[in-house]
Amino acid sequence: MAHDAPLVIKRQEGKVPGTRILWLTGPLTLRNLFDFQGELRGFETPKVTIVDLAGVPYMDSAGMGALINYHVHCEKAGKKMIVSAVSSRVMELFRMTKVDTVIAQAESVEAAQRQA
Repeated sequence: MAHDAPLVIKRQEGKVPGTRILWLTGPLTLRNLFDFQGELRGFETPKVTIVDLAGVPYMDSAGMGALINYHVHCEKAGKKMIVSAVSSRVMELFRMTKVDTVIAQAESVEAAQRQA
């Protein structure tokens, strides 16, 4: 998948009340940052937001910044964000930037829902 491919975002309510799941497919980059931010702003912040990254093969610093900003927004509002199914390439970026120590993670959406 090319780094300039579109980002597809699917939204779904989770099994746990107050949980919303965002399924991302495609790279999370500066090119599609406004689509991602618009999706995050398009609804009231739920108790728990799960961002599934299984379909995200690549993320640049702008994409990382958007995730961090939303994480901070959630914390300030007393809410929670969990990322799930982080690919090895994106996890390497998380580790390099120490984001892996800040943002809650789960192996899958199902595991994230158990953390909710």
